[in-house]
Amino acid sequence: IVLIQLHPKNPEIIYVATNDYIYKSRDGGRTWANLSKGMSHSRVIAMAVDPIYPATIYAGTKGDAVYKSYDGGQRWASMRSGLDDATISSVVNQFVFDPFDNNHIFLATTMGIFETKSGGGNWTKRMEGMKEVLMVVTLDMDPTRPAILYAGTSGGVYKSINEGAHWEKVNNGLVPPEMVKTSRALNVTSIRVDAFEPDSAYAATLAGLYKTTDGAKSWMRIGESLADQMIISMILDRTKKGVIYITGRDGVHRSEDGGLTWKTLNKGFTTTNVRSIAQSATDPNLFYAGTNGSGLYRSRDAGETWESMPSLSNSANVQ
Repeated sequence: IVLIQLHPKNPEIIYVATNDYIYKSRDGGRTWANLSKGMSHSRVIAMAVDPIYPATIYAGTKGDAVYKSYDGGQRWASMRSGLDDATISSVVNQFVFDPFDNNHIFLATTMGIFETKSGGGNWTKRMEGMKEVLMVVTLDMDPTRPAILYAGTSGGVYKSINEGAHWEKVNNGLVPPEMVKTSRALNVTSIRVDAFEPDSAYAATLAGLYKTTDGAKSWMRIGESLADQMIISMILDRTKKGVIYITGRDGVHRSEDGGLTWKTLNKGFTTTNVRSIAQSATDPNLFYAGTNGSGLYRSRDAGETWESMPSLSNSANVQ
């Protein structure tokens, strides 16, 4: 399970992407449909659901740019205007919506950052100031000040205060300067701005977890007690301040104090290699976790216990 995308209003609707394709459930995960009409069979790496019109969804692929569906994934249209040939063959890692304008979207790709103000109708490259890196893995936007963006890259973190028009490298405490130009200096896998304290943000990397409390002027290492410092994904609890969930090769871990102490939450997993995690938009105790090897899991008690969900391979093909 590469990613899990939940409907913003209907808890019964779930999208997941595997190494093969996108699947959708309309009944809380009891049955699944394979969504395939109009899209190439490129791997889907990123998805996003329009927060205003949830039937509109976006998919980012490995090798075939961006697709958009207006009908919940039944039919797909390629949205690649403004994406150059190199970008089309790259990997689309993440979509980020402007909370005040659902047609204004940023795209993180292995060939840089792109922006659309027309719901994907046309894309514009936004890389001014990112001289050392091309590969952008993750983006997040300050939910209270959407002009402020953070980008996690193969060489650390960059920040923009003007909607991506210009980026500044903000690696103080994160990456030694002599390492930045090496291609895998510090791969940032996930960056999240704290909605309760917007000058605070977290950067999960393949070599540990970092936190800033001053708008990325400086970073400090946290989570050093975690046995495995290779962090694959991270989310912040949307209802509780200071609560963080991270996943990796040894399962799910939660901190309730901003990263100082951690609890392992692996009860019910048969595989602890967890690739993705998502929190329901309607029930803060409902979580989903996608594993590498044993499918999709659900927790109804904020990760304390996990139950295996029906196999996607038994799903119906919707053509």
